[in-house]
Amino acid sequence: MIGSATGGKQKQIAREEASGIAKWSRNNRRAITSTLFLIVMLIGFTMANPEVFSQFKTYRSVMIALPVSIFLVVPLVFVVTAGEIDLSFPSVVGLASYAFVSIVDQGGDPLVGIAAALLVGAFLGFLNGILVVRIGLSALVATLGMNFFLRGLINILVEGFSIAIPEIRGSFIHTLLTDDTIMIVENQGIPNQMLWALAFTALGVFLYNRHSFGVRVHCVGDNPESAAEMGIDVDRTRILVFVFTGIGAALAGVFSVMINFVWWPTTGDGLLLPVLAGLFVGGTPTWGGIGTVFGGSIGTSIVAFIETGVIAAGLTGFFTQFFYGLIIILSLIFQRFNGGRVR
Repeated sequence: MIGSATGGKQKQIAREEASGIAKWSRNNRRAITSTLFLIVMLIGFTMANPEVFSQFKTYRSVMIALPVSIFLVVPLVFVVTAGEIDLSFPSVVGLASYAFVSIVDQGGDPLVGIAAALLVGAFLGFLNGILVVRIGLSALVATLGMNFFLRGLINILVEGFSIAIPEIRGSFIHTLLTDDTIMIVENQGIPNQMLWALAFTALGVFLYNRHSFGVRVHCVGDNPESAAEMGIDVDRTRILVFVFTGIGAALAGVFSVMINFVWWPTTGDGLLLPVLAGLFVGGTPTWGGIGTVFGGSIGTSIVAFIETGVIAAGLTGFFTQFFYGLIIILSLIFQRFNGGRVR
């Protein structure tokens, strides 16, 4: 009797564990699909050129610039889940990083420069939120217009001139943010900016899945009328997701300057399409209410590895856009069959 009871209890525990795993897989299927797609893609690139993709420096070269996109895609998941879109982030990157580099160039403390960049990013995000939420403009049109407006403002301020800050090399803040701490091979390690990006992703996952803010964002994106009846301040939540995007863009701008030691008037310009591609490839659909922060980070990694893989495979740069489109379409097809529109 005791043996039978023990065996029954073990079977029940096994069923509960299997049920828990199935539930976890179901809830995270979009992120899992994106991760599997990245693995398959890297295996394909490795087969095409084992010599390149068997070396750590190949992955390190991608990890140097990849964090810039991750700082952008994490808050964008919140924006799209809330049923909005923000196309102004490339210029917010440029203006926020201009605030940072201007202070450092004048001999100011880099920490003060970072604080200034974050304030600029948060204010611009707040301004976008006011335009969309309070004034009632279309998020697509308003943020696209803001993107052009801010880029024009940058060009007026600097008249096309760049700003170099080589003096920041070797400083404490530069070492903390962009040096190599975890060494993998001789003289090569994981760039610190990648570790900061992973920490930012972890914060985003926590806020999105475990915090009341993420719950409010999901409810607002799924059904704003029902969210309001539940006592959620819908307008405040929508404004906050734009503020969060501005803060992410400011961090992206600061790290971009830290990596290159130079600020250009075009800083952030080339990020719009790759970041949006990574967002949707990662499994966040366009209709709001659902998304995946971890999947968004994986999606940006997929996009980041495409150009490296195409060149390593022996193809010319002319194939890059072709494979961008092909991989984006294929990944979206996988996402489509992996789960339809769930409300």
